[in-house]
Amino acid sequence: MRDGNILILKGNEIHSLLTGRERDIIRMVRIAYETHGKGDSSLPHSTFLRFPRNEKNRIIALPAYLGGESEVTGIKWVASFPGNLSLGLDRASAVLILNSSQTGRPEAILEGSIISAKRTAASAALAAQCLHDSSRADRVGIIGCGLISFEITRFLLTVFPNIKHLIICDLDVNRAEQFKHKCQSVFGNIEVTVAQDNKAVFQEASLISLATTAIKPHIEELSGVASGSTILHISLRDLAPEVILACDNVVDDIDHVCRAQTSVHLAEQLVGNRDFIRCTLADILRGRAAARRDGDSIAVFSPFGLGVLDIAVGKLVCELGLQQGQGVFINSFLPDPWVERN
Repeated sequence: MRDGNILILKGNEIHSLLTGRERDIIRMVRIAYETHGKGDSSLPHSTFLRFPRNEKNRIIALPAYLGGESEVTGIKWVASFPGNLSLGLDRASAVLILNSSQTGRPEAILEGSIISAKRTAASAALAAQCLHDSSRADRVGIIGCGLISFEITRFLLTVFPNIKHLIICDLDVNRAEQFKHKCQSVFGNIEVTVAQDNKAVFQEASLISLATTAIKPHIEELSGVASGSTILHISLRDLAPEVILACDNVVDDIDHVCRAQTSVHLAEQLVGNRDFIRCTLADILRGRAAARRDGDSIAVFSPFGLGVLDIAVGKLVCELGLQQGQGVFINSFLPDPWVERN
């Protein structure tokens, strides 16, 4: 791309470009984690814009630089408004801006919610692949029946093709039924059972994903969860801190996840240290830590959601878009140098 031009890629174009590319996205996410784990990245803390009269709504800025073979810079500006669902809109919307790492000048503006959902799902699937015994992955529990859970299901089916049965649960039974029919329509021959509550999910599956809009912990104990189970704690605020302290904890970034009143942050406040976090996913991927503490513990993966994943997948999208002639260029988006202007 010529300096000064901007590539614009819309949501429908990005959806088309990424369809069927689950393994490519997982590969990019793995590279991003490993590069970040080596320290070849810059990842400031996310900035939360909150609204005083509605604590559920927020808009988050995630700036990031990723080195290594990726060499990409950018920022995601992502809004989460749960009330959108009652309006027939998606909960999240986002824009991703990529900048040149050489000049800092913006090069691409991408619709970001599809990238965000798929990088989140790829992260969850990668963690499950590392942490969970594939022979026990034929039944998967899904708590929270929204877009993120749907994409997680898609990516889990990529890494665990032996999945035959989903046990799903949502506070809104109608949404759970919608999720069931969507999964059966898109993923084919898969059995989907709507469970009455979270406990029923825990009793039926040893690989469980939590992707809800909870703003404070609502799961106080895991008495029905079998030993050796894996919990993908994607929404970060479902598990009580006492539950976190009793599990084998793996995160994406220790410093990032211990803030913003996540369950892991609450656990840190409760005990005054972070010793209960065994390692990061990058430590496992790079062979610096074992996949699990032992065979009997319950492994919990709590990913804060790192901006390096968004920009890594965003770069993949731009490359695919350029190869396939997708998107629109805005020529001369940036002004001429000031010394050349009147």
